[in-house]
Amino acid sequence: MFPTLHDLLGWGPPIDTHAAFVALAMLAAGTIFVVESRRRGRTGDQRIWALVLGALAGAAILSRLGTWAQHLDPSQNLDLVTQLTQGNASVLSALVGAWLGVHVAKRLVRYPLRTGDLFAPAVALGMAIGRFGCLFTELPGTPTGADWGIVLDEAAAARVGGPAGVPLHPSFVYEIVFQAACFVALWFWLRHRPIASGETLTLYIAAYAIFRFFVEFVRGNEVAWMGLTRPQLFLLVTIPLLLGRLTWKATRGGLTERTADPERMPDGARS
Repeated sequence: MFPTLHDLLGWGPPIDTHAAFVALAMLAAGTIFVVESRRRGRTGDQRIWALVLGALAGAAILSRLGTWAQHLDPSQNLDLVTQLTQGNASVLSALVGAWLGVHVAKRLVRYPLRTGDLFAPAVALGMAIGRFGCLFTELPGTPTGADWGIVLDEAAAARVGGPAGVPLHPSFVYEIVFQAACFVALWFWLRHRPIASGETLTLYIAAYAIFRFFVEFVRGNEVAWMGLTRPQLFLLVTIPLLLGRLTWKATRGGLTERTADPERMPDGARS
């Protein structure tokens, strides 16, 4: 059983710690999305909220489905209903699901503009906050091999399936710092640069994919093949695709904003 906020703080309501930080992350991300949507003049079009629902639905569904087929023998995997309600969730699968959900919603409501710039800083801040929930409830990482790191007591070690009394890498702290740095870069710098519409999200996802590949070596996830975890195997496929897309766009000048780009103009300014 996951610890509650009362267990963690010694006071407060008995709310699941992980769920509480996910809720805070969604609230923060939603606030940033609204602020950026208003700055870019997008809130006048009510279809934008259908895209938000699409992102949430896609993330919720694929975050579970992404960890479903863990075994080649289907009988060793959970049934679909159990997987969707109780199965492990994957952040990488959630990001893919959110991307797909937005694109499906765009098709359904016929929304023509790119929205990556609206989602990028919101996702980065949400991830930074949400990872605190992982830090307090999951295995921190692999042994550091030194006298520094997070040390679990017997009860915590039994709960997360890790060793007790051994300094472990604070892998979630590494990610919190990374995501916070991404948010600062996106919010205070990149969103004001002449970058083509929607491409700040691609840049952010590519940066996170590379970071996540390397931090996986100290995450403590199960090794699946050739010394690599399942997230790393997934990233071995997606990182070249992301970098290839960015390279292809850059060589054609597609990463630089064009003058009077209609996708960056407020709705009322477009003919």
